[in-house]
Amino acid sequence: MSAPPLRRARGAALVLVLWLIALLTAVVGSFALSARIEHLQQRVIGDDAIGQEHARAGLEYALFRLRPSALQPPWQADGRRYRWTFDERRIDLRVVDENGKINLNLADTTLLTGFLQALEVDPVRARQLAGAIADWRDPDSLKQPGGGAESADYQAAGLPYGARNGRFETLGELQRVLGMDAALYERMQPMLTLYSRQSRPDPRFAAGPVLAALGLDAEALLAERERSAAAGDENVTGALASGSGTYSIESRAMDARGRVSVLHAVIRMGAAGTPGTTYTVLRWEQGMAAR
Repeated sequence: MSAPPLRRARGAALVLVLWLIALLTAVVGSFALSARIEHLQQRVIGDDAIGQEHARAGLEYALFRLRPSALQPPWQADGRRYRWTFDERRIDLRVVDENGKINLNLADTTLLTGFLQALEVDPVRARQLAGAIADWRDPDSLKQPGGGAESADYQAAGLPYGARNGRFETLGELQRVLGMDAALYERMQPMLTLYSRQSRPDPRFAAGPVLAALGLDAEALLAERERSAAAGDENVTGALASGSGTYSIESRAMDARGRVSVLHAVIRMGAAGTPGTTYTVLRWEQGMAAR
């Protein structure tokens, strides 16, 4: 015997109500999840912005400490780490005078070869690559005596471009030089510059491989620098003696949760025609450190 029509209608209505309840529950849950995700995204964006401002504050403080005063000596621009606490955040700072780096547009092949060998590059490859760097920037089509690469070599290697035959415009351009690879570039890049005004780096601010390329006892000089840093020796003649006034600054600001905001900048002291500024930004990279 079939159920009465009224009972069947009530059963269908109950099923429909249950489906509506399930649908509404899914819609409300989806909305709540979306709101939660949006809230977290806004929080992350806000935290990133705050962290970046703290890193910027670190850079400004480093620039202040590079100037000698009657009350405190200037910081050394040789890459040693300084720590500063600001707004209950720890900020680690490193400053390197650009004169302590190898200028990619001014260094000769002897210096470049020595630098590559100091990075444990095979001597044959080091000479070839140093020549290729020189050939990239020189205006002629003649290979360097010890090896190199001109446009014909790039074509033979199947590359759709040749040597620039002009100055490097960015450090990243070095990755296009024939024979360069990503791993080697990453090791070289922190010790290279386009902003110094001399062909040979100043050893007072140079890293170990650069010191070795200059024919100096890198181990002894770095050990002496470490002793000076441990003793807090910051004599007034150190940081600004090069006269370059151009610095690489790394500022790392850590919050209470261990998130690190990083700022890498190259700064030249003095304004470039902009009223109210005390320095000129030559390079600026900012973001969060990888965990």
